[in-house]
Amino acid sequence: MTSDTETGGVTGTQDKDYNLIWYVEACLSNALRLESYIQDAERAKDTEVADLFRKAQADSRKGAELGKGLLRARLNGG
Repeated sequence: MTSDTETGGVTGTQDKDYNLIWYVEACLSNALRLESYIQDAERAKDTEVADLFRKAQADSRKGAELGKGLLRARLNGG
């Protein structure tokens, strides 16, 4: 289900800041999930896959930090 406009019809939330909150949570959740995958790959001695997951985890952390910064600025009126 996609839309060209934010309507809030499903959740009742028309707040774009909510989308940022969701994005940050999704990035952080992904970073946590990837930690399990990294450990699995390390147990299997598959450094190639472990490295891939570490890079993806770093990207998720970076996305969370960028999102938090933007959210902080918007909530502070900036």
